[in-house]
Amino acid sequence: MALLRKINQILLFLLVLTICVILFNKVHKVPSTLNNETIDLESPEEMEEEIPVVICAATGRMGAAVAAISSIYSNTDANVLFYIVGLKNTIPHIRRWIENTKLKEIKYKIVEFNPMVLKGKIRPDASRPELLQPLNFVRYYLPLLIHKHEKVIYLDDDVIVQGDIQELYDTKLDPGHAAAFSDDCDLPSTHEMVRSVGMQNTYMGYLDYRKQTIRDLGISPSTCSFNPGVIVANMTEWKHQRITKQLEKWMQRNVEENLYSSTLGGGVATSPMLIVFHGKYSTINPLWHVRHLGWSPDARYSEHFLQEAKLLHWNGRYKPWDYPSVHNDLWENWFIPDPSGKFKMIRPNS
Repeated sequence: MALLRKINQILLFLLVLTICVILFNKVHKVPSTLNNETIDLESPEEMEEEIPVVICAATGRMGAAVAAISSIYSNTDANVLFYIVGLKNTIPHIRRWIENTKLKEIKYKIVEFNPMVLKGKIRPDASRPELLQPLNFVRYYLPLLIHKHEKVIYLDDDVIVQGDIQELYDTKLDPGHAAAFSDDCDLPSTHEMVRSVGMQNTYMGYLDYRKQTIRDLGISPSTCSFNPGVIVANMTEWKHQRITKQLEKWMQRNVEENLYSSTLGGGVATSPMLIVFHGKYSTINPLWHVRHLGWSPDARYSEHFLQEAKLLHWNGRYKPWDYPSVHNDLWENWFIPDPSGKFKMIRPNS
């Protein structure tokens, strides 16, 4: 009996000791260690979700990317991580531009795009050779460039953002959808602009319906098109559905059969996306992609409408850093001059 009582006393002592140790750790918040892994007490800023934004920095129009980045950074408190994509020969220039201006405060990664992935996939097109530049196809390869994020925003460089990019990032994608775009028929305020400059906003304007391959798709030529200059993408779905492989397939089909060209709607990068994503994409709030500002040097939106817009896109030939162009004052508000002096805006008195 004495031995049993002694054992009980020892067990009781160990129990009390264990409780004391637990209470001590809680009171003093001693970091726990388990399997040599230390719990990292992150600051609130570090715990905040990153918003990855992909923008290309192309030769001859690098100021566009700078203005876009400047506008995004200036209009949000969100934790934005910019992925700035360029070709090997342009990367030193954009890096110096960032490091020697107020943009040095942004979080960014510079990613080199290898144009060899496009070999044999682009049909020569003399009518608008600028649309064949390798960086126009970066949006096809998002999962190869961005690895750790589930959701990604892609923006063309000829945009400025007037709203909080967090709103765009919060766009809901329906189950099974790899991306969200803006329908070309979604905003009544843009319809007059479309009519006035003779733009197309249906599949007829992008695909050659004289070709049997296109007719076999079973897509009505009057189907409303969408613009892939602003994309909110789900990387898991993109990879699961092998979107990149599907896009490459239609690029190769075009090389063989000439199914679309820049003489149609407006860009050889759009047409494969219209085919692959037909009926399988979510939509972006129309005010987050107010476009066509670059289609005419004369057609203008009302100032009230432009103030409501969250994102402005100068898609078309007439860019806001060039002349002639419209609403270029809105773009110029966010432009940061090139410290090297290589990039210059073109203005009537320049």
